[in-house]
Amino acid sequence: MQRHPDHPPALSRRQWLRRTGLVTAAGALFPALQAHAAGDSSTAMAVAQIVDMSALQQDISRDFLIGSRTAWQEYNARESVRGRGIQHVVIETDGSAGSVKAALQGALANPACLALSGCVGDATAASVAALQRSTAPGAQALPIVAPWLQRQWSDSDNTVFHAFPDYQAQIAHAMKSLAVMGVKQAGVVYATPALQKELSASIAQAGAAEGLKLQQLPINKRPASPPPLILFIGGTPELHAFAHQMGVPTGSHCYLIALADVNLQVLTQLGGLPRNVSVVVTQPVPMVTAGLPVVRSYRAALAKLYDEPPSQHGLAGYIAARYTAEVLSTLASAPGRPAAMAAFRKRAPLQIGGYQIAYQGEKLSSSNVTQTMLTSDGRIVG
Repeated sequence: MQRHPDHPPALSRRQWLRRTGLVTAAGALFPALQAHAAGDSSTAMAVAQIVDMSALQQDISRDFLIGSRTAWQEYNARESVRGRGIQHVVIETDGSAGSVKAALQGALANPACLALSGCVGDATAASVAALQRSTAPGAQALPIVAPWLQRQWSDSDNTVFHAFPDYQAQIAHAMKSLAVMGVKQAGVVYATPALQKELSASIAQAGAAEGLKLQQLPINKRPASPPPLILFIGGTPELHAFAHQMGVPTGSHCYLIALADVNLQVLTQLGGLPRNVSVVVTQPVPMVTAGLPVVRSYRAALAKLYDEPPSQHGLAGYIAARYTAEVLSTLASAPGRPAAMAAFRKRAPLQIGGYQIAYQGEKLSSSNVTQTMLTSDGRIVG
């Protein structure tokens, strides 16, 4: 591994996982597929959550899953005594096509399973939706509820029920915030060629709409003169490495504007940022310090059930489970999948403790995009 004397050495994936506590033991690897169930297995209803626990996605998926588990434990503690509990089945995958396919087949084979709730991350959620379209038509199909599906998605079968604004909404919000600050020029960095292919046109369009001139910068090369504002498209470890390789001159300061794939809590665990770099994350949920009832409820339940700090991805997982439970709780006892699908297709507007989920036709119309900053001295502000 190459070492650079002017910034900390880049962490390998294994080192990163060990430091953040995401690997259970030295040398341990997740098997291709693991399933865990919580709640009374005799209940008439179950939901499945397909989770990508690959090295590239663990920082997001782990927090998202803990948030969902928190909400389901809350719900079942309240409703099981009335015979209205919902079993929460978690199916962990390694993100490969084979493991995602097996996970979906496992969910479809469970006759009690009425929905896929909070599938995470983005690539896995997209794969689940595409696979179901080709393998489980008609009455067999499961509603795919509140997935962490960040890319734009064409839902011709009307089986995907979004709860979170996608990349396009996040990009538009980020560009508007730059324009409001009077910024006329900014850099843009893509962590992978796939992200560049997927999002470059949208970013260019959003920038042009706000009168911003964007300069593309390479991910693996120090900029000759880093611009004061850079839009970063990628995940937490890539952003950490890029922030430390930039070499922002003494007396200058650079702000990296990231999308929802960056986990600020993990970024602090990786050692934080150089003294003259700050990160602003654009996220499709409220700030974890907000006073909304859903945020207060999430923080209180998380503190009671898990020794974990609150995070934006944990809050998203909590909201995903709450939304799923709200709709399923309207069904009669022992419902089938067609009844569950019909209930979600109503797309009735809901307030989840102040977090609004509303649609215009089949499109999510509510915009819950916020921004949180990690300062160079390690404070999370927002």
